[in-house]
Amino acid sequence: MKAFLDTLFKAVEVLIAFFLAVMISLVFMNVVCRYLFSKGFAWSEEIARLCFIYLVYLGSIGAMRDNQHLIIDSILSRVPLMAQRLIYFLVQVGLLWLMSILTRGSWLLMLQNLRDRWVATHFPTYLVYAAGLITGIAIGIIALANIFRLVIMKMSVADLLKMRDDSEADQMQDSIQ
Repeated sequence: MKAFLDTLFKAVEVLIAFFLAVMISLVFMNVVCRYLFSKGFAWSEEIARLCFIYLVYLGSIGAMRDNQHLIIDSILSRVPLMAQRLIYFLVQVGLLWLMSILTRGSWLLMLQNLRDRWVATHFPTYLVYAAGLITGIAIGIIALANIFRLVIMKMSVADLLKMRDDSEADQMQDSIQ
């Protein structure tokens, strides 16, 4: 299961790199065309915007998996272990609540915009809101897994926060050998 999830998140990282490359290429091409020919491509702006949206949302999924979200490590390191566990648990529950709001709102906006299209590309506008739906579900699942590790598996907060760093070190060690 861990190998499958690592492969899945590696695919997300590849998608992020792809969206970044497409966005940079299209914006650069548009700037050059406007400078040289005084005319750009309207469709490139829409695709670059969509790439940027997915880049940000997929990046937040990766940051959540790596426990790089806005949790205050300096506070956690100064409180007793039980308080660390409580704070971490409350953060994960808060994330679940926020992701349920994001997921529901994105779903409703997708339904509301099913027939709308962008002007230049004629892409469906619900693609923008699908990013929120994907992110809400993915981060919600990660938060549930973090709660499971904390409560059921009895992992320490320090282990949960450095867990991703250890797996990256293992991968580097494997690639060296």
